[in-house]
Amino acid sequence: MGGTTRSWWGWGTVEDAVRGAERTELTRRTAALLPGADLTAHEPPPVEAFGVGPARVEAPPALAALASADVRDRLAHSHGQAFRDVVRALLGTLPHVPDLVVRPRAEADVVRVLEWCADAGVAVVPFGGGTSVVGGVEPRSVGGESDAYAGVVSLDLTAMEQVLEVDPVSRAARVQAGVLGPALEERLRPHGLTLRFFPQSFEFSTLGGWLATRAGGHFATGPTHIDDLTESLRVVTPAGVVASRRLPASGAGPSPDRMFLGSEGTLGVITEAWVRLRERPRWRAGASVAFADPAAGVRAVRALSQSGLEPANCRLLDPVEAFINAGSPTSVLVLGFESADHPVTAPMERALELCRDHGGTLPELARFTDTAEDAARGGAADAWRAAFLRMPYQRDALAAQGMIVETFETACTWDRFGALRAAVDEAARAALREVGAEGVLTCRFTHVYPDGPAPYFGIYAAGTWGRTVEQWDVVKAAVSEALLAAGGTVTHHHAVGRDHRPWYDRQRPDLFADALRAGKAVLDPAGVLNPGAVIDPLPR
Repeated sequence: MGGTTRSWWGWGTVEDAVRGAERTELTRRTAALLPGADLTAHEPPPVEAFGVGPARVEAPPALAALASADVRDRLAHSHGQAFRDVVRALLGTLPHVPDLVVRPRAEADVVRVLEWCADAGVAVVPFGGGTSVVGGVEPRSVGGESDAYAGVVSLDLTAMEQVLEVDPVSRAARVQAGVLGPALEERLRPHGLTLRFFPQSFEFSTLGGWLATRAGGHFATGPTHIDDLTESLRVVTPAGVVASRRLPASGAGPSPDRMFLGSEGTLGVITEAWVRLRERPRWRAGASVAFADPAAGVRAVRALSQSGLEPANCRLLDPVEAFINAGSPTSVLVLGFESADHPVTAPMERALELCRDHGGTLPELARFTDTAEDAARGGAADAWRAAFLRMPYQRDALAAQGMIVETFETACTWDRFGALRAAVDEAARAALREVGAEGVLTCRFTHVYPDGPAPYFGIYAAGTWGRTVEQWDVVKAAVSEALLAAGGTVTHHHAVGRDHRPWYDRQRPDLFADALRAGKAVLDPAGVLNPGAVIDPLPR
């Protein structure tokens, strides 16, 4: 977006916040969608108003230069970027603030931090880029109300941001975990290589955060999860360092990488990884396909996902989502192909043929390019892409105006999608009525697999200022119950954190939970790593 000053309370940078004509237009469209909404704007309170107390712990001399007790720094590291995080910051209620923010510069620093914290009984919450939307970086349950820990350290690895080694023969790179998405791509560009991993949080999230949360990236099909792009990991635990062997694949027992991917900092701190790269794409094709019948659009996407064509982009927007973000009155499929090796005209043409077979129409011609630059964009696809990048900023603006604007996502098999969508719709509407909030539910597919889609839902509702967090919590609980009951997962790529724990605990097998706790007892015997995320803290 171009800004440089990170907001301590909301998404992104201060310079890129919604203001002026954009805010006026956003307010106008929201008022048209929900005429009864009170859209009075509220500003965040000054940092001094939070009454943050002094740090309860002091870093040992060997780590003092890496530690910050600055109140603004601590507040910025006290929460993630979920709707409820933003609103609580706007209301001046951030009760769980770390005592110190520690920024290691090398793996040896991480080792020293964990040794100190384990010995002193200080909880360690790995922060990544701070973009968690599930309470994964919030020191909830280990803050001031609990005496189980002497204090809490937020571990910020963004000073460890180097690409240490590039293997152009195998197309892989050894990268430190604290690197942000844009910096990683900038350092790979001179080699003609790319990770091609672009979550919506790309600009402000780290490689380590992607790995620790099993994040999902840009591609709608094919290799899209960070798991698929991981060759090996290096992890620091309180019990020692775990380094897996760099291999393209292995059948030698359970994978050590799989133990730490998705562990959300509860088992160890990922300090670096070998990741699989690809050549930067040269050929691209893009198209927008309209479906008057939303169910026909779903059938078309299923056919595409099972065709073997593997489009890079295959995002189906329902009519409400398409209207809000792209101005279209019908379902819209945003479709794209790309390759570094060959033109993609043929797969695009076959994909469009499949879409036409299911009643899809093209409001405009497909776009093709054979240059190293992005394809020329236009129409509904361009409008949706622009809205996609601005969504978090606009979410903050609407949250400050008393709106409930939040998302939740899942995955299910194709045979269950219809029933799941209906159950979620019913649960969301009932919960909104219960909390007295008028709103709408939207849905799009972010990723699709041969055996099922990953539906991504949005809630836009007129809340009551001062109560929107509580109102959202009721909606979140209702839709999470509906997801599990309908055979979906409580999360496809947003991670578990603390917010998804009640439903994750029911989704995972009990014996697996026991095995996970046993593993934590070995790797983190003092129980200081991210207590409460993924599994309960160990007894202290």
